[in-house]
This record gives sequence, C-alpha cells and structure tokens, in this order.
Amino acid sequence: MVLSKTASQTDVSVHSTFASRYVRNSLPRFKMPENSIPKEAAFQIINDELMLDGNPRLNLASFVTTWMEPECNKLIMDAINKNYVDMDEYPVTTDLQVCMYKTSFQLVSQFSQYVLVTQNRCVNMIAHLFNAPLGDSEAAVGVGTVGSSEAIMLAGLAFKRKWQNKRKAEGKPYDKPNIVTGANVQVCWEKFARYFEVELKEVKLREGYYVMDPVKAVEMVDENTICVAAILGSTLNGEFEDVKLLNDLLVEKNKETGWDTPIHVDAASGGFIAPFLYPELEWDFRLPLVKSINVSGHKYGLVYAGIGWVIWRSKEDLPDELIFHINYLGADQPTFTLNFSKGSSQIIAQYYQLIRLGHEGYKNVMENCHENAMVLKQGLERTGRFNILSKDEGVPLVAFSLKDNKRHDEFEISEMLRRTSRTLAERLVLDIQKVVHELDALPAKLNAKLATEKREQIKNGSVKKSAIETQREITAYWRKYVTERKANKTQIC
Repeated sequence: MVLSKTASQTDVSVHSTFASRYVRNSLPRFKMPENSIPKEAAFQIINDELMLDGNPRLNLASFVTTWMEPECNKLIMDAINKNYVDMDEYPVTTDLQVCMYKTSFQLVSQFSQYVLVTQNRCVNMIAHLFNAPLGDSEAAVGVGTVGSSEAIMLAGLAFKRKWQNKRKAEGKPYDKPNIVTGANVQVCWEKFARYFEVELKEVKLREGYYVMDPVKAVEMVDENTICVAAILGSTLNGEFEDVKLLNDLLVEKNKETGWDTPIHVDAASGGFIAPFLYPELEWDFRLPLVKSINVSGHKYGLVYAGIGWVIWRSKEDLPDELIFHINYLGADQPTFTLNFSKGSSQIIAQYYQLIRLGHEGYKNVMENCHENAMVLKQGLERTGRFNILSKDEGVPLVAFSLKDNKRHDEFEISEMLRRTSRTLAERLVLDIQKVVHELDALPAKLNAKLATEKREQIKNGSVKKSAIETQREITAYWRKYVTERKANKTQIC
C-alpha cells in the first residue's frame, strides 16, 4: 500500500518561504514565539526586513568604516566564533591583540608567559605610530577595546586612581576629582564623568572657535584635576585641538604649583590621520605630559565597528591595582577591560589592515580622503550658500552651515539628502545644490512655526530663549516632523 501525505503534512522546508504560513504573521517583537520555524523562513523574513535599512556605503554622517576587502571579510568570518579573552586556547589571536602588562614571571605558567609577555603586535604598532618612548624590543602598554568609549573609560580610571593614590600618600582629600575638557567632547566623556563620579569642567566654545581653548583649559586646572583631555579631531567639525600649546602651558603651571597634571589625547578620529598626513604635528607621546591616547580602529583605522585602542606612555601610568588576574580559562592572565568576553574578529581585521596597508597604504587612503573633502568644500563654496566650519588641517570632512537659514535650515537639507545622496564628492555637491533649489520652492514649514511661537512669546511677555534652547527645540520639532512623515508613508490609502 502506497502511503502519501497531504500538502499540509509535507516537509515545509521544501516549499517556497513566500508560499508558507510563516510570512502571513508579523514578526514577534516582545515575546519569544512558542514554536520553531524553518531556518530558511527565519533567514528570509529577517533578511527582507533588514532591506529597509539604509545602505552603509551611502551613510555620509558616519565616521565608521563600512567596507573592507573580501580577504579580510573572510578572516573575520573564520574567527567570528573565537572568544578573545580565552588566551590559552587562542594564543596567536592574543599575540595579535594585547600584551597589556609585563606580568611577573612568578605569577604565570610557562605557556601563559608566552601569551602575555610576548610583544603584542597591534598595540606595539600603534604605540610606535604615536611615538611612544619604547626601545626596539620593549613591549608597549595598551589594550584593545570595543571602541573609544571603553578606551576612554579605562584611561580615565587610570588617571583617577593614580591621582587618588598620590593624594592619599600626601594626606590630602581625594573625594572631589575633576577633569577638564572642551564643551565639544563626545558624549563618552560625559558618561565617564557621571558613571565614575568625576566632575566634568568644560571650556565653553565661542562663535568661530569650536574647539577647546588651551589657555582657558589650563586656567580651569586645579589640584583636583586628574587630567586635561584634548581632542584630535572634534566631533563637531573635525578640527584638531592644539595639544602642543596645551602641553607647554600645563608644563609651566605644573612648575608654578608643584602639581603634575597630565594630558590624555582623545584621538578617536585623528589618531590614524595625523601620523600620515601631518607627521610633523606634535600631539602624541613626543609631548612629555601626554600619558595616554585612545584611537578608534573602526574609524580611520579602517576596520568595521567594534574595535578601539588605548595606549599608555609607560607601565607607571597604569596603576597595578586596576589589573585583575584570572584563571577561569586555564593559566593566570591579566585583564583590564570593562567587559570580559568578546569576539576576536575585529582584532584580526585591525592586524590585517596594519600589515596589508602599511605606512604607504594608510597615507594614500588618508590623502584620498583629504582630496575628496577639498573637492566637496570647494563645490559648496562655489554655490555661495554655505559657511564652511571645518578646517583644512584635521579630519578629512566638511562641516558647513547655511548662510541664510530664515526659510529652511540644515536639518531639512539633511533629510532631503537621505533620498538622493551619493558617495562621490562631485555628485554630492550637485545633490546639495538640487536639494537647496527644491527647498527654495517649498514653504518654510519649520521656521514659520518657530516664528509663530516667537510672536506668541513676545505677546505673552515670556523670557527669550537661549540659543541652545532654540536649537534643541528645532531638533525636537524636526525629529517629530520626520517621524510623522515616515508614519504617513506607511499608511495604505
């Protein structure tokens, strides 16, 4: 007797996903589903939803690397299941990434000595790139992180602990540490200050000067300052802060006061730019007060998101008590990170880029980026509609504002560019010109609303809003406007 199955009883995996019942229902958002679904259906459904994302290669607002060579992509996928913290199991990967501290030979087994004391490759290469005072065979002090945010947390903790230890030894209060930065710092500095209870003393910016003023920064330094943070590549306009002047002024103040206030350089963006485009610029360990530097491998280090680095000038700048020793996974190993387990792929990808490109390759890439920025800048200037806020020397980007924003503002330009933006500089200029002309023909929706509100304020005698309050209101209104537009597009008529 021949046995047969009805269509509903057959193996669903042999059917087209789009002919199955799995595409009829919405994807779960809050609770795990009770039943399993075929792998093909799970892949297809998720893949289709991800198609609604933007194209990373067209993301003009990102500093993060969005393309790597196929050979590196293969290395990444081959190592995606390696846990970098398991040094015993993956000694070669460990050697590529981090030998954070020269551990005492009495603390580790012979095998672990090989893993931990050997010269790490990425940290050493980056340390030499930043002119760390190392001998030819001397291992650098540093660690790989998930990005510059974690790197800054670790560097800040080292400064805080070192300052506290000194204050304790001197019998002085150590409960009110502060850090001096510019108001243009990335939000990770605010996180560090809040999470680890450090007062953040910000140097205010002024019109036409959008980075920290070294003179004002040094004036704000007191005996409780754990460090001054300088930025090599401001998030606002890509400008390099004057670390050399900051160092010289701080040296003089330290001599006058007897303090030893150090400098940390947040080179998240500029750390892989300055050594190749501006090798004579003194911003790194050539300056005596620079004790630590962070850099994002996933920005101009040319690696996908998820890798950062922090380098210390010497082992004396990283207090011993911050380094933990664990043996969960075998031999004793030191660790100084905020998290424990993480993937090894980005570390391997960073090493690939360092040896694949070398000085020559990185220099060529950065020169091309700078040339593209200049093409874009010159194209915008020719329109006569924009003010250029970025500098020629700095991160290769173009920050600009409208000369006349009475009818429309930069947020509207940004929103319309999302529809047509391209990555080629010449075409982007044409897109911007097209968008500006289109906006000229539209009613001034946003500014009309603000003008109405302003008239109401004057009529009611309310207090005039500050510039920052007005900017926040504009941002909130524009986000609401964009959200409503997107919601309307999804409605079916």
